[in-house]
Order: sequence, then structure tokens, then C-alpha cells
Amino acid sequence: MSRVLVFVLMVFFTLPLRAQRPQDKTEIGNILDSWHKAAASAEFDPYFNLMTSDAVFIGTDASENWQMEEFKAYAKPHFDKGKAWNFKAMERNVYVNDEGDYAWFDELLDTQMKLCRGSGVLRKESGKWKIAHYVLSLVIPNENVS
Repeated sequence: MSRVLVFVLMVFFTLPLRAQRPQDKTEIGNILDSWHKAAASAEFDPYFNLMTSDAVFIGTDASENWQMEEFKAYAKPHFDKGKAWNFKAMERNVYVNDEGDYAWFDELLDTQMKLCRGSGVLRKESGKWKIAHYVLSLVIPNENVS
């Protein structure tokens, strides 16, 4: 009888975690889509409000390893012009840790620079997912690399 009780308790306590993952993945996808849309619409505050205060953005140039305040300073003139950058996810994979407080992802993007790849980490803060780290990479076919 005690084995059955232990099994039932294990199933009972893990069901909410299993049920939460698809919801988290959907929520994270929506956040990333909203983030990209805010950039395309040059909505500075909505864009940066989806990031943690200590977020890092790594751009395509080797010099672009932006801490949050540096990234804001870099991005502000672009947003002030009414158009920043326009990324649309064509494909995305999202993974969530067992505790449900960190997630990581990769996405294939249609951009003004042609095909790119984004990847990053989100952290749950006060019950909300926020982008903590983002890496943007140019996609170069293997046959074009020596």
C-alpha cells in the first residue's frame, strides 16, 4: 500500500510541472514575437521592458557584446527614427528547465540582413519571463566558409 501511495503522490506533484511546460513554451514564443514586433514598430519601452535589467545582447559584429545600458544607448537613435530592425521567426525551438525558472531557445529569422539565427536565455522574474541573453548570428552556408 505504501508503494502505491508514494507513486500516486509522485504523479500528483509532477503533473503541474509537466502541464506547465507547453504553456511556458507558448508564453515564451509570444514574448519573443512581441519583442521582435516592438523593434519593427520602434517601440523602445515595450522592447526593453521584455528584457531583464542585466540583459546582454550580442550582435553580429565581433564588437557587439552589449550590456543593457550600452545596448539601450546604441538602440535609442534607431528607435527614435521610427524603425529599428525587423526580425520574423520562421522556426523556433524552446526549452525550459525542470524548475521552470530558466528557458533557452534558438530561432531562424527572416531579417533585413537575409537569413539569421537568434538564440538566447530567458529568466522568470516575479512570475514573468524576460529575455536575459540574446545572440544574433548571420547564417552562412557551409560551402561559403573555407
